[in-house]
Amino acid sequence: MSGTAVSGAPPLPPGTEPVPGYEILAGLARTGWQDVYDAWSAERDCRCVIKMVRSDRRGERRLGERLLREGRWLRDFTHPHLVRAYDVRAEPEPLVVLETLTGETLSHLLHRLRHRPSAADVALLGVQLCSAVHYLHGRGLLHLDMKPSNVVVERGLAKVLDLSVARPPGPAPAGVGTCCYLAPEQARGGRLTAAADVWGIGVTLFEAACGDLPFDCRTTGGATERPYAGDEPCTGTGTGDPDDWYPQLERTAPPAGSRRRLPPALAAAVDSCLRPDPPARPTVAGLAAALEAVLPVPRRGPRAGRFTPPGS
Repeated sequence: MSGTAVSGAPPLPPGTEPVPGYEILAGLARTGWQDVYDAWSAERDCRCVIKMVRSDRRGERRLGERLLREGRWLRDFTHPHLVRAYDVRAEPEPLVVLETLTGETLSHLLHRLRHRPSAADVALLGVQLCSAVHYLHGRGLLHLDMKPSNVVVERGLAKVLDLSVARPPGPAPAGVGTCCYLAPEQARGGRLTAAADVWGIGVTLFEAACGDLPFDCRTTGGATERPYAGDEPCTGTGTGDPDDWYPQLERTAPPAGSRRRLPPALAAAVDSCLRPDPPARPTVAGLAAALEAVLPVPRRGPRAGRFTPPGS
């Protein structure tokens, strides 16, 4: 199992059938409240991913409800840039079955590769993320945790994972999401709008283009990035601890062009996402249009090619 070990009851061993028709093959990840498994579906005759509440936390009803809510959304939603859920089970314990994605998370790709993606590939990645977020917003949800570890690149197509902290627009407690990717309004708490997801896309593109984050955050909760990994309930990886520090509340993001020479239109699009005032950021549609303008003419439009990281 990848990532830092988390204390508590051990994960299910290979060969276990958590419900009839599904067999655990191996552990994939463990978070503060979830276990994620590589599994086999007898009905579909294929591999799948199973998410369950950790056995030592199954007495916390809100965690099971949260998992089932995410699973039902992903089962009912259909979009080429969102991971799909096959099955949702409430008994004997809450369980969600997801499609297996054979690609790598964007965070793994960015850390593994020596060369950063081309400007055109960063723009195309952004167009795909905008497409997924636009779909979610049309169904009344904000993602609120857009980051490279929640994006899998599979055969050149980006797919967004993890709706575990998604919620409708409106008031939210401080720290929902992941520290370094939080919009200022997420960090401080308050009313959240589509602009919070625009910020998340912007930070993700900044990291993809420049090889680093615009802000270096520290929280007492910390964060371990893993595929399909959810964050701690209610406050994501932020803990609400007074020692948590959010630099995005104290200063503006550096211009993307100061970290890497980029086409002016791409740098301007990324910078526009990271404006502290939510109304000053572009709409999702406006951001997509600005990113499409960066692409070579033959690759523009909704069927305009695929994100291809260097070395792939």
